[in-house]
Amino acid sequence: MKAKILAKLKNSNTYISGQELSKEFNVSRTAIWKIISRLREEGYEIEAVKNKGYRIVSVPDILSKSELESVVKSEYTICYEDEVDSTNNYAKRIAEQGAKNKTLVVSDCQFAGKGRKGKSFSSVKQQGIFMTLLIRPDIKPQNASMLTIIAAVAVQNGIYKATGLECKIKWPNDIICNGKKICGILTEMSTEMQSINYIVIGIGINTGNDSFPDDIKDVATSIKIETGGKSYKRSSIIAEVINSFDEYYEKFVSCQKLSFIKEYYDKYLVNAGEKVKIVGERESYEAVAIGIDDDGELLVNRNGKIVKIVSGEVSVRGVYGYV
Repeated sequence: MKAKILAKLKNSNTYISGQELSKEFNVSRTAIWKIISRLREEGYEIEAVKNKGYRIVSVPDILSKSELESVVKSEYTICYEDEVDSTNNYAKRIAEQGAKNKTLVVSDCQFAGKGRKGKSFSSVKQQGIFMTLLIRPDIKPQNASMLTIIAAVAVQNGIYKATGLECKIKWPNDIICNGKKICGILTEMSTEMQSINYIVIGIGINTGNDSFPDDIKDVATSIKIETGGKSYKRSSIIAEVINSFDEYYEKFVSCQKLSFIKEYYDKYLVNAGEKVKIVGERESYEAVAIGIDDDGELLVNRNGKIVKIVSGEVSVRGVYGYV
């Protein structure tokens, strides 16, 4: 109920009386007053005027279950924790316990965040978005890797809608701004024979970082840095990412191809038309990136021959740097 009352206050341009809230939610005015008091304790500035009611004056950058439920339009079950080892690990634990399809896990920080190839990292509170989508799609396991492309487009689109910052995509799923990484995505899956038990898609977005450690400062950036010091509510960014993902996800499940999103992805592919370095276990070579095919494989031109690059088998890098 707290999330519903919060959403109603946010969406109102005028005062809402305690009596109106009491009637709509079928609780006493005392119960309404207690909920308003708790919201104030969490940091929301709520004005109360006699004979008028309540009005939200300001909403700080708060992450909580109620805050997320008040802004996420899609029908996700939301799990929020102030701190976890990693949101992917948390999502996998609750998936094994029977968590429903379309569960969103969010935390203010991680002390053992997960990256590619087993890399781990810690994070600072109030400086980033750490979230994982838990889904149980009825698709073929061999098509699951395409969901990381869906997630990349959703993040790129969500960041733009929430902040106006236009990012690019480094195949398959890193989000790039001005040549530096602003978001990483890690997809993991549990399968049984020819069916999928669940998929978790972890998304980490640098939002409020002012700077980065020396070892990554040349390749990492944040929304705050790229927007000249502006601050944005993380819950609003999360909501836009989720809403975008849900739209693309439903289309993908129905066809299990990326034809409907390929043109958009190619438009924001950071090194489209440029020379890249393909690094594999057996050989490395340079080629020109073209775009993706309907299966999410990267198409490159290698000496006049079109070659398909499969995610996970090789690494694609810029010839002179990260991108």
